[in-house]
Amino acid sequence: MNWIATRMTAFLGSDVLYRFRRDPVAMAAFAVMAAFVLAAMLAPWLSSMNPHDPAQIDIMNSEIPPVWQAGGEGAFPLGTDIQGRDMLSAILYGLRISIIIGVFAVMVQMTLGVVIGLVSGYMGGKVDAFFMRLADIQLAMSTLMLAIVALAVFKAAFGADLYEDLAIVMLILVIGFAEWPQYARTIRASVLAEKKKEYVDAARVIGLSAPVIMARHILPNTLSPLLVISTVQVANAIINEAALSFLGLGMPVTMPSLGSLISAGFEYILSGAWWITTFPSIALISLILAINLLGDWLRDVLNPRLFKG
Repeated sequence: MNWIATRMTAFLGSDVLYRFRRDPVAMAAFAVMAAFVLAAMLAPWLSSMNPHDPAQIDIMNSEIPPVWQAGGEGAFPLGTDIQGRDMLSAILYGLRISIIIGVFAVMVQMTLGVVIGLVSGYMGGKVDAFFMRLADIQLAMSTLMLAIVALAVFKAAFGADLYEDLAIVMLILVIGFAEWPQYARTIRASVLAEKKKEYVDAARVIGLSAPVIMARHILPNTLSPLLVISTVQVANAIINEAALSFLGLGMPVTMPSLGSLISAGFEYILSGAWWITTFPSIALISLILAINLLGDWLRDVLNPRLFKG
């Protein structure tokens, strides 16, 4: 408990918190992001229905407009979609899926990128050349292109039913494997600078192995850029998932993410049911904007040369 109290006291008096309080944009972005995350976590309690449960969906309630329009009902404040699902409930549950995919995809990216970046930068030579050429090849192909090919092949090979069961896992793995070069290049650059320092030479002299030196000594000194990259990559992963869902290769209609909801309502915009696509789009844009603004603030905080007082 004393350790926790000491850490809390240090954080409350830190320069990071001081600068955070002086930046209204960062505070607003954090508030929006925190509200979205909290809403996603509390979706079962905040929602009037479970949009993933067919027993709670009534097709007779389809395409009810928002409550402020003629024909709207108080039970469905943001209206309903073509299947009769409450849009507010669908957005809350879809937000949860989008955030889960974004966070865990970044964990996959970070794990791969950090390991490859550490090994590549520390070992150098042919190992470094191999991994960096592999990264160049990966960066030459867009994430969406790789994901579309991988998901389409999986869907064709194993069938749509199995794909629906493993959709979240597949999206996390595909998006994660497609974006590891961002981390690997950043970590490698930091390792190239750190491995020439005296504390690394001292660790070698006392007989520590390369894995121990990389994990215990070099890695802790290369973590700062990862915070900024991770913030941006979470936003990118959510966008990629939404794009894949819009193309029909993301989450199934029975478990819609924000991208799936946008895709499902897109064809009904011209028929007058604008809310089916509009409200999930607003939620997605707001979430991505908040994450990116927070990432920009973190970049400035972690780079003192950009701080202007």
